[in-house]
Amino acid sequence: MGGDVEILSGHPDSAGPFVMRIHELPGSIVPVHTHPVDENITVLQGTWFFASGDTFDTTRLRPMPAGTYAFAPAGTPMFGMSRDGAVVQVHGTGPFHIHWRDGVVTLDDSAASRVFRFHRGDTVLGPLGAGIVREGYASGALVQYEIERSAGDRYMAFADRVRLRH
Repeated sequence: MGGDVEILSGHPDSAGPFVMRIHELPGSIVPVHTHPVDENITVLQGTWFFASGDTFDTTRLRPMPAGTYAFAPAGTPMFGMSRDGAVVQVHGTGPFHIHWRDGVVTLDDSAASRVFRFHRGDTVLGPLGAGIVREGYASGALVQYEIERSAGDRYMAFADRVRLRH
């Protein structure tokens, strides 16, 4: 949720091997989810915080600095976050799907007005500075906005830490 995905080999949605690189934005949260196949995770840059479990709990997150590897067997409930941004490479054998425990709502979904206070294009102030809302992601109680600053860089912020900029 947030960040950019680069497919390096194969395709996660198809049968067979795949490799993808995920550029996690500063402040990114990945809510509890599972995959139907094994997941191999290697941190290439920054620090990724990762844990397994049925409930998002920051006290369970363990730091994975660059060079760290983790293996998550098929069906393992997991979650993660990046405080300062990270590049995470994932490889496995597809089809690789994400099953969000609490579903996902974005600004484009019909349920968006019940979940989000801000809209795409709103000028806001978040913990890493002022910017424009580019996207919103919600899964259960976790609600975040993707904010783009004037320099073009982006970050993620929890909804309760974002306010309208006047």
